[in-house]
Amino acid sequence: MPAASIHPPATLNCGRYRFTLERPLLMGVVNLTADSFSDGGRLLDPVRAVEHARELVAAGADIIDLGAESTRPGAAEVPVALEIERLLPVLAALHDCGAALSVDTRKSAVMSAALAAGADMINDVNGFRDEGAIEAVRAGQAGLCVMHMQGTPATMQEAPSYLDPVAEVAQFLRGRAAALESAGVARERIVLDPGIGFGKSLVHNLQLLDRLAAIAALGAPVLIGVSRKSMIGAITGRGVDERLAGSIAAMLFAVSRGAGIVRVHDVAASRDALLVWRALVESGSSTARIQQDE
Repeated sequence: MPAASIHPPATLNCGRYRFTLERPLLMGVVNLTADSFSDGGRLLDPVRAVEHARELVAAGADIIDLGAESTRPGAAEVPVALEIERLLPVLAALHDCGAALSVDTRKSAVMSAALAAGADMINDVNGFRDEGAIEAVRAGQAGLCVMHMQGTPATMQEAPSYLDPVAEVAQFLRGRAAALESAGVARERIVLDPGIGFGKSLVHNLQLLDRLAAIAALGAPVLIGVSRKSMIGAITGRGVDERLAGSIAAMLFAVSRGAGIVRVHDVAASRDALLVWRALVESGSSTARIQQDE
């Protein structure tokens, strides 16, 4: 993206939806996998997955992120046909659910199938580097989330290494966004994700969150996913099912640093936390203006 533009666009084009980004958007996670780190295959059954997704929408999710291949550390790759088989019935059943439908995939063939089935967004942990990925997504109005990952899910946490994680992640995201734009993708469709936990140590993750403004300055909305991740466990000593408080704390910190979309498992609690946080911030701003006027 051109360096001169440092402010995210006022809207995000996301398939059938246009979001104004006046507040952080909530992306609810639905894992259609047998080996997800957070739910261990609980939603592999499409009927249960659809029910859960509708519950997340009722709780306040703006976007539902459907993933049919686990990208947890050490995860094995899922065949294309199986990934599509898991996704399509759920996409069809959720078409009228009232939220934008995102598909979390790194394979160009799955992207094409998902968009043909009505997906509003493609969320790619591989930054649209798969052969044919950009060609698969450039037409239309679907939102496109570019994420940074060092290595692959199978290897990414073996020995992540950076000289300057923030600068290197920002350079990667800038380059991938430029590649999309060069292919004709409008900037209003692009979202950037620094990839917390994807080929990063705890220190790298903390540095990225602390300096998130450097990613936001690239000129696109920033998506952050910290929900239930190992960094929360490393800090708190809590297991996956006990990381809600830590996840919310990290989410609010990310929003304070410029995150415009937060990817969460616990939508209702995250929504409440964001409402209270925003009320407090706006109250503080109003108080400061009153004091200045006086």
